Amino acid sequence: MSMQDRVSKKLTAALELQHFEIFNESHMHNVPPGSESHFKVVLVSQEFEDKMPVKRHQLIYKILSEEMQGGIHALALHTYTPGEWHERQEQAPDSPDCKGGSKR
Repeated sequence: MSMQDRVSKKLTAALELQHFEIFNESHMHNVPPGSESHFKVVLVSQEFEDKMPVKRHQLIYKILSEEMQGGIHALALHTYTPGEWHERQEQAPDSPDCKGGSKR
């Protein structure tokens, strides 16, 4: 099973999500073709209500602890309540260009 599939399965099983997106952004970094090491995840859940962003991220890191220890190098998390998502016009920010590695 691919890393993207593992992440998707774990997050959708652990959280009640109104909206979920996952993007493999490894191609934007200095990694071999076909890598699955850099991801952007957009999660919308009522479970994030009354949680500060750091607590939301800690929850996700706990769910994905195995993947974070073995394979995922970077995880961009965009976590919103349904109200926050609506206020953002159902848009998450684009990821910045990679400025590390040999691409400098």
